Order: sequence, then structure tokens, then C-alpha cells
Amino acid sequence: MELDMAADELKSVLNRLRRAQGQLAAIIRMIEEGRDCEDVITQMAAVSRALDRAGFAIIATGLQHCMADDTVEPADRNQMRARLEKLFLSLA
Repeated sequence: MELDMAADELKSVLNRLRRAQGQLAAIIRMIEEGRDCEDVITQMAAVSRALDRAGFAIIATGLQHCMADDTVEPADRNQMRARLEKLFLSLA
């Protein structure tokens, strides 16, 4: 299953991942500086949400493309849907 996303979809996902990357770097600095545990955990939760949203966006796009592709045989479509559902559940 290829990652086939439109430019605007891809840009949104990449922005989320870059934001998460920046947040993760900030968390590492916070830990190195001995910052408050509550602040660190709050930032970790934000990174987790950003990663989840990026993952869900990728899965939703894959599902949309899978269901819209008329060239895919019904059996293959069901198999693709099952794979995407499994990926979705891995993020839940």
C-alpha cells in the first residue's frame, strides 16, 4: 500500500509531524534541564496527539483513495479496508 496523498494532504501531515518533532526536542531539553514533571507530561501528551492526528490523516486518506478507486477488485478492496482498519486500531 503506497502513500499516495495530494499535495495539500501531504503538507498538512508533514506540518503536524514537524510540529511534533519540535515538541519532542523541547521535551528532551525540558528533561535535561530538570523541568517540572507535570510540564513534561503535558508536552508529551501534545506530541502523542500530534502523531496520532498525522497517523489518522494518513489512514483516512488511504481509505478514501481505496474506496474511490474503481479499478480495484472488490476482494482486493476488502483486503485493503481490513489492512487500513488494522492500522487505524493500532493508533486507537
